[in-house]
Amino acid sequence: MIKHFINLSDFDAETLKEILKNAHNLKAQKFNPPQLFKGLSLAMMFDKLSTRTRMSFDVAMKQLGGHTIVMTQNDMQLGGAESIESTAKVMSRYVDAIMIRMSEHDKMEELARHATIPVINAMTDKSHPCQIMADIMTIEEKLGSIEGKKVAWFGDYNNVTQSFVDASAKFNFEFTAAVPEDIAADKPNTTSDAITAAKDADVIVTDTWVSLGQDGKAIEKFWPYQVNAELMAHAKDTAIFMHCLPIHEWEEVTEDVAKSSASIIYDEAENRLHVQKAILAYCLSETGVSI
Repeated sequence: MIKHFINLSDFDAETLKEILKNAHNLKAQKFNPPQLFKGLSLAMMFDKLSTRTRMSFDVAMKQLGGHTIVMTQNDMQLGGAESIESTAKVMSRYVDAIMIRMSEHDKMEELARHATIPVINAMTDKSHPCQIMADIMTIEEKLGSIEGKKVAWFGDYNNVTQSFVDASAKFNFEFTAAVPEDIAADKPNTTSDAITAAKDADVIVTDTWVSLGQDGKAIEKFWPYQVNAELMAHAKDTAIFMHCLPIHEWEEVTEDVAKSSASIIYDEAENRLHVQKAILAYCLSETGVSI
């Protein structure tokens, strides 16, 4: 059985919790990592710029003894001169897994259908499951079990928001996204009232209002959803602030909040590394990797 990692909604809660448990274990072995992936290779494919995703998967694979090959839009023929089906079948003969970050979710799923090796969704316009796994790991490090916690999102409704919605059903936490009224109208778990969303929240989360490829996007309607000290005051005294980075300084969050003691954005970024290790271990378990 091929173990892809495409959407959080594809998994039962216990599987996701086991992956996170392994991420904690691998983090504890950060300076003496087990060589789980000795002799294995990961293809890393990107159709847009990447810092944290590229570095975390690259280092994760290499720390655990494996190898990587990086291919950008200019290096591959995915969906161009060569079909997605052909690319999937060829790469399945060369490497042991594919990690891909691309805009079109349907194309990623098509790649997974034709591949005979695991395909990992490192981000599409629809979902960002690896990021949310790292976020949950970080929340639980700081606040204990996420079950029953209130997580409040502010700004636009994007791929990260949707993956939080998916995760809330698996991990049994409350999730509310405060977004402009025209966006809230047809999206689940939303409100247009920022104060209501922030009230008694355990976790305050935001993301950029303008993602890669959205240059020129109007942002005026998002200003009421900026995370600032006034908004944070409505959350619990113990509330933490999260952002998957990079930050557009200082639009979606003010500098004082981003650099406050409540901010755990760099712990969150580090945990991308450890979660990627655990996701790779799950996906590659059929190769004989010992988790």
